[in-house]
Parts: sequence; C-alpha cells; structure tokens
Amino acid sequence: MKTAISIPDVLFDTAERTAQQLGIPRSQLFARALEEFIKNHQKENITEKLNMVYSSAIPDSKLSEIGLDTLRKATQYDAW
Repeated sequence: MKTAISIPDVLFDTAERTAQQLGIPRSQLFARALEEFIKNHQKENITEKLNMVYSSAIPDSKLSEIGLDTLRKATQYDAW
C-alpha cells in the first residue's frame, strides 16, 4: 500500500543513507522500522499487563505459609 508521510529533512536524509548502506529500498526501511516500533510497543503493553497481575498477586510471605501448609499435608502420612 502506498502512503504519504511528512518527516523532518534530517530524518529523511538519515533514512536515505541507512537504506543505501543496507542495500534496501527506502520504503522497505520505513516498513521495517514501523514493524519494529509496533513490536516494541506491544512488548511494553505486555509488561504493563504483567505488572498489573503481579501487583495483585499473593505476597511472598503468604506464599511461604501456603507452601509450608501444603508440604505438611502432603507428607503427614510419610514415615521418616
């Protein structure tokens, strides 16, 4: 798909040189850059969501108690 965008001259010149150095068309450089930007942005969203999940998780001290209780129940009939 063709599209038109406006970017600063300095950025355009840098993109032009970079595309030449990589031996790819400028449009391919822009497509790759946009794709990478979107992927990185999606990763940020995943991190945000994980942070929300973990912030409401059971505290470590409570997990230790739960783990100890579970271990006691699991081994209550074991002969040591």
